[in-house]
Amino acid sequence: MFFDTIEGSVDISRGSMDYAAFGQGRKPVVLIPGLSLRRLRGSGLMLAKMYKPLCKDFRVVVFDRRDDIFEGITAADFADDIAEGMDALGIKRAHITGISQGGMIAQYLALRHPEKTARLVLGVTLCRPNDTIREAIGRWTELISTGDMKGFLNDMLHRCYSDAYIKKYEHIMPVLARFVDTVPPDRFVTLAKSCLTCDTYDRLGEIRSPVLVLGGRRDKVVSPQASEEIAEKLGCELYMYEKLGHSAYEEAPDFNKRINDFFIKK
Repeated sequence: MFFDTIEGSVDISRGSMDYAAFGQGRKPVVLIPGLSLRRLRGSGLMLAKMYKPLCKDFRVVVFDRRDDIFEGITAADFADDIAEGMDALGIKRAHITGISQGGMIAQYLALRHPEKTARLVLGVTLCRPNDTIREAIGRWTELISTGDMKGFLNDMLHRCYSDAYIKKYEHIMPVLARFVDTVPPDRFVTLAKSCLTCDTYDRLGEIRSPVLVLGGRRDKVVSPQASEEIAEKLGCELYMYEKLGHSAYEEAPDFNKRINDFFIKK
């Protein structure tokens, strides 16, 4: 199997949670992905290829959100789930990478479970709600709730990706719309709303782990200022992709290499 990829599920106190693991190293990295219409199940090989730069030195574990969610669930709740998932897999301490909503969860993991966090990467994320994300989440939940999947995908594409990426892939959106239309909309809406529960700004100074922040100058989901705000508050390393937006983690060819280099840094 490619990079020893496996998929499974762990039991936690609030139900169960899917995970994928890959990589041939021994040191653990926990990856917390962002908001998505897709479940993690069946995506292990795709993620292993995407995060190939980490596979030599690390064993990467990617956790999905818990199976059972409820209205009003928070980013902090998901952080506690990750901590339990780590315990279930015998991971005492790991480097943590959080992307977008995953970065919000990662902040709470570092705050509520500091003993589990070695180094921390926060990619295209925020530490408190702003007008940019409120507008994005409001629009997405409206479109999903009314069943306008094509409108949702079009809006997401233009908020997240560069013009070059859109030009290359926009023609396949109708196909994707048919695929993701089977995903229950209520789960996405609940998860999307939970993004607005992240408010760690006043507590960021409590994070003692070394932190790297990666952002996009053209981010139309959380805003570029959100990444700058975290880095300024922490006094940590920041790298901004000047020509990319929220999906810099997919579009930038060196995004995952930067993560790897930060984790192997002495």
